[in-house]
Amino acid sequence: MIITQILLEKGLLTLEQIDEALALQRAEGLRLDRALIQLGLLSEQQLLEVMAEQLHLPLIKLDEINFDPETLRALPSKVVYRKRLVPISQSNGTLNVATSDAFDLYVFDDIRLMTGLNIQPVLAIRDDIEKVIKTHYGLGGDTLDEMVGEEDPAGVGSTLEGGEDLLEMAQEASVIKLVNEIILEAVNERASDIHIEPYEHQMSIRYRIDGVLQDAPVPPQMHRYQAAIISRVKILANMNIAERRLPQDGRIKFQVGGRQIDVRVSVIPMLFGEGVVMRLLDKANVLLTLKDLGMDERTLGLFDGLIARPHGIILVTGPTGAGKTTTLYAALNAIVGPGLKVLTVEDPVEYHLQGVNQIPVDQKVGMTFERALRSILRHDPDVVMIGEIRDLETARAATQASLTGHLVLSTLHTNDAASAPMRLIDMGVEPYLVSSTLIGSMAQRLVRKICPKCRIEHEPEHEKLPRDLQLQPGEKLFHGTGCPNCRNTGFRGRSGLYELMVMNDAIGAKVMEQAAVPEIIAVARDSGLRLLREDGWLKVREGITTPDEVVMCTAI
Repeated sequence: MIITQILLEKGLLTLEQIDEALALQRAEGLRLDRALIQLGLLSEQQLLEVMAEQLHLPLIKLDEINFDPETLRALPSKVVYRKRLVPISQSNGTLNVATSDAFDLYVFDDIRLMTGLNIQPVLAIRDDIEKVIKTHYGLGGDTLDEMVGEEDPAGVGSTLEGGEDLLEMAQEASVIKLVNEIILEAVNERASDIHIEPYEHQMSIRYRIDGVLQDAPVPPQMHRYQAAIISRVKILANMNIAERRLPQDGRIKFQVGGRQIDVRVSVIPMLFGEGVVMRLLDKANVLLTLKDLGMDERTLGLFDGLIARPHGIILVTGPTGAGKTTTLYAALNAIVGPGLKVLTVEDPVEYHLQGVNQIPVDQKVGMTFERALRSILRHDPDVVMIGEIRDLETARAATQASLTGHLVLSTLHTNDAASAPMRLIDMGVEPYLVSSTLIGSMAQRLVRKICPKCRIEHEPEHEKLPRDLQLQPGEKLFHGTGCPNCRNTGFRGRSGLYELMVMNDAIGAKVMEQAAVPEIIAVARDSGLRLLREDGWLKVREGITTPDEVVMCTAI
C-alpha cells in the first residue's frame, strides 16, 4: 500500500492536501513526503510513526541515548555527513543506525559491505540526527570533507601570505558555505557572540550562549582552513584582508528565516593568526516588553510610572552585558507613539526602532554624545535616550535636557541603584541638579533561567545555601538536570534581576548632603527598595533560576 493511501485511511490527510503536496512536488522537484512536511500538512513525527508501523522499524528519541565513542567511529564521517546517519549502538556483530529517511533503506546494504556488520536501521527525527552529528562529529564537517577531497587549486588548505591568494581562497564556494554554517549554527543556538580563536595546532570556535562561552565541536581539519575562514569573514565585513597586523572592525548584515541579523565584527592579530569576535544583534531578541525581561508586577508598575513622566532622568545601571540597552529599548517601545517625538544618541546604533529617530555617535568626525545632545534639543524631542553617560559633558547635557522639560533615559556603570546619583556627582554635576533631575535609577543583572524541559524539584542542602536565602521548612527549590534543549547545561534563556530606586524627598536630601551610599540605601529601604539579591531570591523560590546563579551575579 502506498504511503498516501495509508495517510488517507488514518485521517492524517485529505485528497485536497495530497493534491497540494503533489503540485509542490512537481514545481520544486521534492519527494512527496518532504513536500507534505514543507507545507506543514504533516509533521515529521507523524510521518515517521506511520513509516515505523509499516516497515516494522523502531522509532527512537536520540536525546535519550548515551553515545559510545567507539560506536560512533564504526561509520566513516563522510558517510555520516552525506547520508545523515548516526550509529547508535553495536552488539553481537549488529550495528544499529538511525536515519530520518525511511525511503533510502538501500544505503544500509552499502554500509553492510563497508563495515562487515549486520545493519539494523531505526528511525529518528532529522533535526535530532543533525544535533548529534554536530555534537559528536563537529560543526561543518561535511563541508570540510568536500574541501579535503578537492584538488584545492587555490591553495585553500595552505598557509598563504599574499593578498590575492587570500582573496581567491576566501571566495571558494566551500569556504563560503563553511562560514555560513558557523554563523547559522550560532543563530540557531541563540548565541550572542562567536569567538574564533587561533592556536598553534588547532582553531577554536566558541559560542556565548546565555552569557557563558561554550565550545562548538570542531573537526581537527578545521585548522587547515583558518586563514580562508577569517578572510571570508573580513570580506563580508568590508575589511582589508591583506592587513593582518592591525585590529579592524566591521559589520555584516544578513537574513535568517525572515529575521534581520546584524553582526558586529572585531578582528585582532594574535600570536598564531587573527582572532575574530562576532557580536550577533538579532532585532527579534531585543524588541521585548518590560514584562518579558523578567520584571515582577511591583517593579513593573513603578518603572511604568517613571517612564510615563514628562521630564526627568532615568538611569539603568550595571556592568557590561547586564542587558541595560535592551531595557532602554523595551522602555522606548512602551512609550513610543504618534504623540511623542523620540530621539536617541547611541555608540553604535545596535537596533533600529520603528518610530524612533536614532543618531549614531562618530568620534572621527567630532560627532560626540555631548555635541549630538546639544543639537537634538533643537529638534523638539519629548523623550531622549543617551546610550551611556560617560563624562561630565554628557552628564551636564542630560541634566540640561531634563531641566528644559524632556524625559531622558540613559545607562551608567555602577554596581547598584543607590550609587547612580553619587556617580553623577563624582563626574562633576552639582548635587542640587542631581537631586532635582534624577527621578529613578535601576540596577540590573542577568541570570540564566532553568531549562523548562529538564527542570526538576529537589530538596536543598540548607548548610550549603547562602545565609541570606531564608527558606521555610520543607520548601523545595528547582534545578535543571541537562538535556539537548539546553545543551546539557540545565539552563536555557536569561531573566533580569532588578533593583529600582524611585527618588523621593528623603533620598534627595541624602544626595544633596553627598551622603555615603550605605546611608542612601538605608533611606531607600525605608521607602520600599528591594535589593538585587532579594529579587534574585524571589526568582529562586519561583523556580526561575538557582541560588548559584544569583550569588554569581550579585554582591551582598
